[in-house]
Amino acid sequence: MFKAHSSHKPGLGARRWFLQQAGAVLAVSWGGGRSAQATPCAPGWIDAHVHVWTPDVRRYRLAPGWTEDQMNPPSFTPWQLLAHARPCGVRRVVLIQMSFYGYDNSYMLDVIRRFPGVFSGVAVINEHQQPEQKMKQLLAQGVRGFRIHPGRQDLQRWIHSPGMQTMWRTAAETGQAICALINPDALPLIDRMCQRWSQTPVVVDHFGRIGLDGQIRSSDLRNLCRLARHKNVYVKVSAYYALGKKRPPYTDLLPMFRQVYEAFGPQRLMWASDCPFQVQGGHTYRDSIDLVLQRADFLSDQDRLWILRKTAQKVYFW
Repeated sequence: MFKAHSSHKPGLGARRWFLQQAGAVLAVSWGGGRSAQATPCAPGWIDAHVHVWTPDVRRYRLAPGWTEDQMNPPSFTPWQLLAHARPCGVRRVVLIQMSFYGYDNSYMLDVIRRFPGVFSGVAVINEHQQPEQKMKQLLAQGVRGFRIHPGRQDLQRWIHSPGMQTMWRTAAETGQAICALINPDALPLIDRMCQRWSQTPVVVDHFGRIGLDGQIRSSDLRNLCRLARHKNVYVKVSAYYALGKKRPPYTDLLPMFRQVYEAFGPQRLMWASDCPFQVQGGHTYRDSIDLVLQRADFLSDQDRLWILRKTAQKVYFW
């Protein structure tokens, strides 16, 4: 997740809004104790990185330090997401636990349960509080990965903490991915962890956030591509709205995209939108997926199949 841009209108309420905008793509029920039933998932693309949240802060409480004013947009429910995704051929989505909720993954888990087969999840847990037990418990609830992020911690202390070591060791056993939201300066540390825990699946979010400051530095790109020698490392080609020139159609990112593609190959790259931030401030969902579908002319049809579906399916849907 990056800082959001302009506000997204919450409209008429999540269910009603979606039915009007998407022409009743889904027939769902969120209340009355019943599970929502989505339309069957036809073969289609997978969005490997999306955040969802609800304005119902009484049922799903915000973590300490967060307020409703910080929820921008105020609402981004599964229905609002799918109104963008379905018309672009996306049938499944990987949900990333939203920071508003801290370590309480309840809303994400409820979405996964109520849309069977549509969503997989990446949770956030406290690595200092029984991480092995929590990882295994969440595995049974559709969680296939865990986001790690240093925040304001010292990078060395963060990555080498006992809890982080336990997470990487446990992930090697369970097959759940360690999903790193990091800046480029942390790439060498991830490299060292991959050397130690070579069987742990690792996903680097958003090109390692190379280009976040507008500059795509060759040294950062070398450090990212160096991770390709670890066979279980994957990269999300995602969050175009926040990288480089930060303007559609994002063709300034294609040289970086191509270099990462040549290092990792399509079978270890996965596309993602990073919604809702990709659909704010003049950016669109279509512009994001079209960078892979239409503008990256160095990709074959088989490459696109891997980047838009098969890699994420292998890592997150099993």
